[in-house]
Amino acid sequence: MSVPARLLVVDDNEDNRYTLTRRLRREGYADVAVATNGREALELIAGQPFDLILLDIMMPEMNGFEVLERLKADAVLRHVPVIMISALSELDSVVRCIELGAEDYLPKPFNTVLLRARIGASLERKRLHDREVAHLAEIDRQRRRADDLLHAILPAPAVRELRVNDRISPRRFENVAVVFGDVVGFTSYCERHAPEEVLANLDRLAGDLEDIAARHAMEKIKTIGDAFMATANLLEPNADPVMACVRFAFEMAEAARRNPASWQVRAGIHVGAVVAGVVGRSKFSFDLWGDTVNTAARLSDLGAEGSVCLSGDAWQYVSGRCPGQSLGPMPLKGKGEIEVYLCEPPTETATAPPA
Repeated sequence: MSVPARLLVVDDNEDNRYTLTRRLRREGYADVAVATNGREALELIAGQPFDLILLDIMMPEMNGFEVLERLKADAVLRHVPVIMISALSELDSVVRCIELGAEDYLPKPFNTVLLRARIGASLERKRLHDREVAHLAEIDRQRRRADDLLHAILPAPAVRELRVNDRISPRRFENVAVVFGDVVGFTSYCERHAPEEVLANLDRLAGDLEDIAARHAMEKIKTIGDAFMATANLLEPNADPVMACVRFAFEMAEAARRNPASWQVRAGIHVGAVVAGVVGRSKFSFDLWGDTVNTAARLSDLGAEGSVCLSGDAWQYVSGRCPGQSLGPMPLKGKGEIEVYLCEPPTETATAPPA
């Protein structure tokens, strides 16, 4: 029965190579390569993987000590087991090889029982090591996947706080700018297109919005059906949060137009205090609450396709830096009438926040 292992015999003596490889094949090791010296062995090892190396000590050009030292100095190859081939008169050299990291040794002439036992034990240790490496790699892969999922659920600062404190403390944040974006006609679009197409385009838009938010030092908080919410000056400081939201809103509209679905987006922006924290246990999410959030959401329902509407409070922060016009007092559900401004894209020189 063939043993699934790849072996390399390194010996400058042709009779020794022939005898050893023949015995190995009788023991079921069908995949056996040979090298006549240390340099040839290193070239073979560099080009293909081996499960076990049987290495003679005394060889011309490069002896077994040098080959062993090269192997053990290589981070990839150091775990490949090496069994030294030695004559009885070379036991002191064998001890040195064991100290250098050799797995075991085989004395000449070769004893079949000893050959089977020492090669079998070395290969088993190699298999155990390979399983451990694979297990650790899987643990690391799962950890990175969990980390990616955590970042998909929570903003980066919230993830950092969770790692340090094992929790995210709910708290009130002042002067937070909130922007809501609403895809116009999304429901009718869903009725006319395949679910796979709808999801692919929505996912593409969501990815674009995450990139836009990152460029403006904002946090994309969540997707709510066909609506998106992002904030500025929440967990990460932002010296000009309303302007960041304005720029985000117009870039969001452009990204929606470039999307294969050619969507139009309306946006609403308000600024004020919010309460933020994590809700849920097995399926938790980071969320915001308060009048600021509700007002921004209501503002996103106003105006025509592609419009960006700001509350009077938000307009104060960008007035003079963005063209716009007052729409007058407008009724908002649960809010009564508030002053609403229709904002145009900021001018190129609109960089500094008001003093």
